[in-house]
Amino acid sequence: MMKQILAALVSGFIFGIGLMVSQMTNPDKVLNFLDVTGQWDPSLLLVLGGAVVTTTLFYRRIFLIKTPLLETRFYLPETTVIDRALILGALLFGIGWGLIGYCPGPAIASLGVRFYDPLIAVSAMIVGMIGYQFIFQRKND
Repeated sequence: MMKQILAALVSGFIFGIGLMVSQMTNPDKVLNFLDVTGQWDPSLLLVLGGAVVTTTLFYRRIFLIKTPLLETRFYLPETTVIDRALILGALLFGIGWGLIGYCPGPAIASLGVRFYDPLIAVSAMIVGMIGYQFIFQRKND
């Protein structure tokens, strides 16, 4: 268990550094990337491209390993259906990101740099997650 926690901490730290170096923690940079009809800044295409290339090269290869290093099995999505909930969730995520310039990872990484704005974003995400659990868990129980 301690190895898993340490691995998660180190991975999160490296991920956060990557977000800062790529300027994904700068909401102005992200909003300019999303503003294709205004002050469009295409530089974040390099970040997106790096993620796509890395995933393309390594996603299938990772399953050549029978089990992960620190787990007993791989945890993959149980459904591959594109349904209304997935589309609605993607729309809400995209709208939220487009409005404030933060998605969850960069918002959390930004807490160490500029505290107030990301704190509002992270708090809103937490309220949304609790609201989702409250509404949909009650519906399924």
